This record gives sequence, structure tokens and C-alpha cells, in this order.
Amino acid sequence: MPCERKPMRYGHSEGHTDVCFDDEGKCIVTCGSDGDVRIWESLDDDDPKSINVGEKVYSVALKNGKLVTAVSNNTVQIHTFPEGDPDGILTRFTTNANHVTFNSSGSRVAAGSSDFIVKIVEVVDSSQQKTLRGHDAPILSVALDPSDEFLASSSCDGSVTVWSIESQTQVAQWKIIQKSSDVSNAKSLCRLAWQPHSGKLLAVPVDLTVQLYDKNTWTHVSTLSDDLITQVVNVVVWSPCGKFLAAGTVGGNLLIWDVEAKLCIERQKHEKGFTVCGMAWHPSGVRIAYTDTEGCLGLLEGVSSSSPSSSSTVQSTKATAAKEKNDYDDLFDEDDDRMLDEGMSDSRSPVKKPVMEEDDDDDLMPATGRPRNRGSFLDDDDNSQDAGSVKLDGVPEEDGSSAILPAVGPAVSRPVYEGPMPTQPQRAFQPGSTPVHLMHRFMVWNSVGIVRGYNDDQDNAIDVEFHDTAVHHAMHLTNTLGHTMADLSQEAVLLACEGTDELASKIQCLHFSCWDTHKDWIVDLPKGEDVRALCLGQGWAAVATSALMVRLFSIGGVQKEIFSLPGAAVCMAGHGEQLLIVYHRGTGFDGDQALGVQLLQLGSKRRQVIHGEPLPLSRKSYLAWLGFTAEGTPCCIDSEGVVRMLNRTLGNTWTPVCNTRDSCKSRSDHYWVVGVHENPQQLRCIPCKGSRFPPTLPRPAVAVLPFNLPYCQTTTEKGQMEEQYWRSMLFHNHFGFLSSSGYEIDSEGQSQAEKEQQELLMKMFALSCKLEREFRCVELAEMMTHSVVTLAIRYASRSRRMALAQRLSELALEKANQFQEEELEEEEPTYQRGSRQMSSRQAQVENGCEEEEEDYPQEEQMDAEESTETRKPSLNPIKKGGKSPERPSPKPMSREGRVNPFKVSGAGKSSSSPAGQPRTTNVLDSMTVSSRKPTPLGGTSKQGKAPVLKPLAPKPKSKTQATLLQMSASKGSSKKLENSQTEAEKVKPAPAATPPASVENVENRKPKTGFQLWLEENRKSILADNPDFEEMDVIKEGMGRFRTLSAEERLNWTEKAKGDSDPKKRKREDEGQVNEQMESDEGSAKKKKPLDTSAKLSAFAFNKE
Repeated sequence: MPCERKPMRYGHSEGHTDVCFDDEGKCIVTCGSDGDVRIWESLDDDDPKSINVGEKVYSVALKNGKLVTAVSNNTVQIHTFPEGDPDGILTRFTTNANHVTFNSSGSRVAAGSSDFIVKIVEVVDSSQQKTLRGHDAPILSVALDPSDEFLASSSCDGSVTVWSIESQTQVAQWKIIQKSSDVSNAKSLCRLAWQPHSGKLLAVPVDLTVQLYDKNTWTHVSTLSDDLITQVVNVVVWSPCGKFLAAGTVGGNLLIWDVEAKLCIERQKHEKGFTVCGMAWHPSGVRIAYTDTEGCLGLLEGVSSSSPSSSSTVQSTKATAAKEKNDYDDLFDEDDDRMLDEGMSDSRSPVKKPVMEEDDDDDLMPATGRPRNRGSFLDDDDNSQDAGSVKLDGVPEEDGSSAILPAVGPAVSRPVYEGPMPTQPQRAFQPGSTPVHLMHRFMVWNSVGIVRGYNDDQDNAIDVEFHDTAVHHAMHLTNTLGHTMADLSQEAVLLACEGTDELASKIQCLHFSCWDTHKDWIVDLPKGEDVRALCLGQGWAAVATSALMVRLFSIGGVQKEIFSLPGAAVCMAGHGEQLLIVYHRGTGFDGDQALGVQLLQLGSKRRQVIHGEPLPLSRKSYLAWLGFTAEGTPCCIDSEGVVRMLNRTLGNTWTPVCNTRDSCKSRSDHYWVVGVHENPQQLRCIPCKGSRFPPTLPRPAVAVLPFNLPYCQTTTEKGQMEEQYWRSMLFHNHFGFLSSSGYEIDSEGQSQAEKEQQELLMKMFALSCKLEREFRCVELAEMMTHSVVTLAIRYASRSRRMALAQRLSELALEKANQFQEEELEEEEPTYQRGSRQMSSRQAQVENGCEEEEEDYPQEEQMDAEESTETRKPSLNPIKKGGKSPERPSPKPMSREGRVNPFKVSGAGKSSSSPAGQPRTTNVLDSMTVSSRKPTPLGGTSKQGKAPVLKPLAPKPKSKTQATLLQMSASKGSSKKLENSQTEAEKVKPAPAATPPASVENVENRKPKTGFQLWLEENRKSILADNPDFEEMDVIKEGMGRFRTLSAEERLNWTEKAKGDSDPKKRKREDEGQVNEQMESDEGSAKKKKPLDTSAKLSAFAFNKE
């Protein structure tokens, strides 16, 4: 008795459900916890009639046009069928009724309630009631025997009781089920069932078995069981002929026994393992409807012979074998109509299972004793399903030749295929469309607009609506050709229909942006070739056909390239010059689809970006949507609600960015996606209550879901910031792609995104510092930009983590060198580099890098602590707005080995002159000498005599730490820390390249600053207030007090320092010229002339003043 398990579909909200057929078997009637009774014409009925009868419905029964329900308002109601009009209240209880059932003639209704009472009510006259009392707990179920002589009831008190209806007394009772306090706590619903016609046997579900009791003797005569049953049997139901018994378990198992032979002839498993709580056998006996506790409805087709005349075992066996033969052969001969329809069936439950469970011995049985040749169906069309092409021993065939199954006698043990089960390939679909069989449907809903199709008695038309009416006004098209597929872009509407025996498959394009009068064109495909998928791009259209080909057209109708696909197309999407194609690359197994994806670039440089790699999907799911984000990044969504986006920076891999199921309130709810945006980060979709797709009317409301990458421990601060950072990185990859493709990008948005990413890195860095994870800090710093690393160095120094600060400074040098190499590769002219230096320095000043006047003493303090003779010709890689990397030229205005653009210069100008003038002079100076090939940014020059960076010597290291401690007390910008770090780096390699006899020169080149003069005079007062202070603490305290002075007082101290150093300027200039001459002699001869010129100009400026 091989049968087919149809895919489950949503029927009611979560909770208990019940099901029955009408007398003729034309309708399925279900009820659920939502208070509705729904009448289904078939399992595929997408618009069942719904009757609201109360808040919750616990049970439903139907007979002779009377619909009886047990409702949560403690009543048993009656409605007309199929109209659904209320027809009164049949009876009432003091609490809710749990189960209702008709007798065989439909004249009586029995109901059991949680108030321990069973009532038998006449349908015609509800005042004629009989009440059965005797149970000590709520009633679970009731059943009337076919002769109307007895009633059986099960209760939470652990007993099954048989009552005489006439005398209202107990005739038999068995304590065989588990006790419970209420129906909601019961292990099983214990639905009882009398054998039809004779009523000889009463079937009672007891734990993992079904026990049969004889009506004549009230004794236990048989037990039906099976090894597949692992959880309690919940409900049983007899076939109309009375020869078979079906059972549903708490674990979702569905079994059918031949009662006479005591053999289990059918085993099925609920596709999700939910509890089966309702079962009904069709009057013809060919199918069983069942419902689960999640509100879903399912169907078993072809379960038994319907004719009672087939009483002999031989006849039954022949019928079963013939039926099985048809099922097995049809598996390979079925056409595309058997493939899954998007939104209507789930690929996790194949429409036709070629092989059942291991215990089903009938699966691979030949229909007759003769061998069966499968070669006849291997030459079918491309859509035939060769899912079960395996040999008897489970080894797949190696070639396309026929496989012959040997004849097996009916009495011997039969071989069973134990390998993985092939999955039904999903059918081709159009992204953003609803199922084709609907009369009113969405043909496409995308970011441009909506195309609706209407196919009813009044009209067969297509409506096109644009989100932005500036693109085009709405259109109403007569669908005379019967188009079923559509796509919409900013330029055109593309429509297509499948072919018939008389007419070829057609493609129609309405090019509404065309500037001439002929705005549409139609193309007929070759006979036998049908359109499977289509899409539009910028200036092109693409169509995938049943001949495993993709045809490209221009938007004006010119046929372009044609290429073949490795498998049947599933869907396509276009965006700009990109074409995305998904197809079947093979047969999937165990519910998985085997899909491949290709991404083509159709612009001037035509190339294939993704070469048919497998498309990742969730386990036991199928592709539900395919498309591009508004920014042009490929994106896909599977039936489990997982949204994946292409990560171009990680080798074109697919990254999960959202799971729409997380936002669903119920398991039966879904989100129907209509668009994806990266900036802002939005997933635009339509919430569908109890369905996978929305109706056309009323107009659905679009909701916006956030993205959330599935990182670990996102409830912690660390996990949240990691998720935010990598989500920002992924969602801003499109900037690089668009710029490389020649599109204009939002530079402001890009800079804002980079700023956000660096802020997150800095926050993670600070968190790691607090947790004392210094190695992790360095890892985070490696992902930072050069400028942000300086902030990290500053933070580390303030946190007294000197080892970390040292490592970060080395990392900063590496980043600067890397940046320098990239700049040198560009080989820009010298004047361009100088101008870039000037502009970057000015930008830094504008962004707040200039120092307040109160920070000058610290800058001077740091200047005084370093030796200019030990400085090499390389620019500080960490410093913002520093001087050019040339050797110091003999300029009278420079008292120190480097130029501070923020310091008031004493080169003949009055002390009251604005600070901006010296800055401008310094910038121009750096431009003048930049002809000596300076590096724009970086620690060491790549020129011939660049010094090699070495680890710090112990003595300079202590000086570095002292400097960093000074920095930690300062509220200035990170410029000071950068200078100190790099100066420390330069200490060790310096002595090897400079003359040792320069002690006097060094002392002369270290004038005292205003702060130093002030500190010398006020040191005693500081120590008097704080006698335990060390030298560093004195300096810190002094800095704090110096800042509290007025600007005029600080300026006076600075002028005093300048006055002390003025008599020595000429001496420093002469010595500087001598030193510069020595260094230039060692260098190239080309560098002499600019130095001399610069020296003369500087001397001239000094003499003039």
C-alpha cells in the first residue's frame, strides 16, 4: 500500500486542531485554536471558506449537512453546511467540551466534557438528551458504535468505559491508559474508534500500541504495534471498509495496519515531527487527512483500496502491487507539473517519494514476477525526475543503460534501499511573484514597481504600477497571450508565456522609455522551447528556456548572445550590467536542493564573475527569492528565511545577514521579501500571517526588518560590537564595487561608514584594554587606519600599558611604510606631493588638530628632550602636520631640529603677530625643500640611504616612557604622543650615522622654553606643597599650573625664553651650516644646490630684519 504524503500547509494558528470530511468527500473541514472552522475544497485551496464559531474550537463533526463544534464557551454548537449559518446550541456543559462525534446515521451527537460528563443529544430535538455519569476526571474522547447500542468513552482517570445507551449504565471498563489531571496534561488524546458496519471491534490507543476489544465478550483480542512507534499513539481511525486501521502518534508517525493480517502496511512520518491530533479517512478510502498541534493540515494519498468487494487477500495484493507499479513508474515519467510550486509546497517533502522507510517492504517490489526494464523512461525530457535511479544493492548506475530488478517471490524477504533519499527539484519561479494558479496574483514586486495579474471570469489583464510615478504612469494591459511571467525595470516591462500545442512560447517587451513610436516588440521561441525565467537589466533582457539555454536581447529587441546552462534554470535576476542565474546543478538528497549560481558582467568588459559554484541554502530548504540589493550586491533568501549576501571581498562567498524567522511571531507566519537596501540597511518585506505570500487585496503593507549577522554571544558588549563592525564592513563593500565599475559614489556616506567602523574598532580596543587582553588589542589595531592607531597608542599610554604602546608604535611605523610604498608606486610629480602634503596638513588643522596656545609648553618640553643630531632624514610616521622629512637646513628661524607648525616663531616677527603667519611660512618652507624627494607620510624613506629601524635601546626606552607619562597628563591632541614615539624610535640608529663630536652643538640647539623657565622658578613651591613628588610628578603638576595662567602671562614667559636664546642664534646658524655641509658631502651632489639656496634665502631674511 504505497502512498504519497502531500506537503503540509498552514490551516490554523498554533494549538489543537481537528479534521473531518463531508459525506461525499468533496471537502475537508478543519477547526483550530483560532476559533475558526475552515472548509477546504482541496489541500491546494488557497482561499478556504472560514466560519468563526468562537474563541477556540476543540472538536468538529459533520454529517447530513450539519456541522457540530465543541467550543470554548462550554457549548456544543450546530451550523449549516456548507453555508456556515448558525443553527443553534445543541447542548451546554459547566466547562468546555473536549470531543464531539456523530453516530453512523447522523441522528445523534455524543459529547464529552471536562466536567466528567458525557451527553448524547438528538440532533432534531436537542431537548432529548441522555447523560452518562461515572468518570472521575475530564473526558478525552467519545465514540458511538454503528448499531447505536453502545458508547465508548476515555477519560483522564485512566479508564476506557463502554456504556449502554439505553440503560445509561456501564457494561465494561478497562484501566489501561495513563492518568492525568486535565486534557492539556494528558499523554494521549486516546481517540477511540468502532469498526465500521459491524462494530465488532473497538480500537483503543494504549501507550505505543493499539488494542482491539471484542464487542461480544468485551475482551482484549489483538494488539497492533510497530517498531517505528517511539511515542504514545494519540488518535486512531478506521477505513470505510473496516479492514484497515490508521493511527497518528505524538511523535508524528502515521501508520496503517491490515487488521485481519495484523501487519503494518504503511509507515509515514510527519515532515516536522509534530504531534498528530486529528485524523479522518476519506469516504472513498483513498486518502487520509490529518492535522497537527501546530495548526497545519496534511494529506496521505493512495492509502488503500476503496472497494469493499476486494475482500480476498489476493485481490488486495494485486491492487496494491498495481498501484505501487504506477507510482514507481510515474516517478520518472512525470513532467514539470510535478515539480514544486513556489509558496505552495515545500521541497522538504517531495511530491512523490520513490522509496519509503526502511521497514516498508513493498517499496522496491516489482509489480509482477517478471523483470522490469527502466530503460524506457530514461529518454524522457529534461524535466523528468530520475531521482530513484539506484540498483537493487543501493549502488547508483554508472551509465545510462537500463537497470533491471530481478524477480522476487512474494513470500521471501525483499531487499530495501537504505541510502539517502533524492529530493524533488524545485520548480522555476520568478522572484517577487506569487503562485501562478491564483486568479489574482503578483507577477512581480520589486524596487521599481508592482505588476499584478488578473485572470477571472470578468477580465484577463495585467496592471503595472510604479513606486515613483516620475518613471512612468501606471499601465493597464490586456493579457490576450496569457502571460504568466513578468519583470519590471526603469526602462521596460518584460512579459512571457509558456507555449501550447498550437502556439509557441512568446516574449513581449514594452519599452516605455523608448524615444520612437514603436515601444513594444514580441519574439516567438522555437517550437518546443518554453520560457522558464526572465529578467531585465540596463539596456538588456535575458530569458532562460526549457532547452537549458539563456538568450540575451537588447532592450530594443536585438537578439544577442546565446549560451547554455549546465542544468534547468530556477530563476534569474538582473541589475545594471550584472546577470545572476541559479540553476539545478544536480540532484539533491535528504531534502536538500543542489543549486548552482552564475554571475555575469555584461558591460563593455564582459566576464563571468561566479562560475557555477554551489549556492548555499539552509538544510532541507529551497530557494525562495533571488535578486540584487539597490546598490547592486547579489542576494538570496531560502524557505527557512535566511538572507544571504555576496561578500565580494572574501572571494565571492555568501554571508548570512538576517533570518526573517526571528521576527515571526508564529511558526506559520512568513515574510515575503520585495527589496534589499544596503545604505540604509533595510530588508523590505511583507508580513504574511499564516501564509508564505500575500494576497493582492487589500494592498499589503511593507515592513522593514533590520539586519543581524549570526555572530556568537551578541548579548555581550564584545559580540555586539563585532557584529556591528563586520556588518558595516560587509554592507559598505558596494562603494568599492561601484567606484571600480565607473559609477559615482556617495563619498560622504563612504567616509561616514569608515568613521563608524574605526569608532567601533576603537571601542573594542578600549574594551580589550580593560580586560587586559593586550594581544587582542594589537589584533584590533592591525585593522585600524594609521590615524586611529595613534589614538590607540595614546589610550594605551594613558592606561599605563607601555609594552602595548611600544608594539602599537611599531605597528604604526609598518602602516606608514606601507602607505609610503603605495604612494611611491604612483610616481607623482614632486610639486603634486608637496601640494598634497600642504592640503592634508591644512585639513588636519581644520579638523581640530591645531593646538591651543596652552599646549605649547609641553610641545617645547618634548622638543628639549631630544637630540637633533640623532634625528634621521625620515618623517615621523605618527605625527599629523609635522615638517618635511629632509635634513634640517640652516635657517635662522629654527632653533630646534624640526619645525613645529603650531609654534609661534621668533624669526624677527613681533610676539603679538598672529599665529597663522608662521604656520603659512612653515608650510611654504616645506614645499620649497620638498624637491629633495620627501616621503609624503612614513617612517623611513625608500631612497638609497634610509636608516634601518631597530629595537629601542634600554636607555632611550626609559626616556620614551617618561615622555608617554607626560603625554598621559596632557589634554592636547595625539600629535604630541606621535612625536615622542617616533623620536624614541630614532634614538638607537642615530649614533652610527652622525659625528660623535657634537655635544656642544646639541646643547646650543636646545634652548629653554617658557615653561621650563617658569618651572625653574616655581619648582620649589611645587615641592613645598607636595614634598613626596618625583621629577615626573613635578613636571605634571607644573604643566597643570602653567595652563591655569592667563594667555598673556604664558606669552610673557615664552618671550623671556626667546630673549635668552636670541644671542646664540648666529652661532647656531654657523654650526648648523657646517653640520649640514658635512652631511651633504656624504650624500649625493645633486642635493647641494637646493641646500645652499635655502640657506642663502634664510640668511637673507634674517639679515633683512
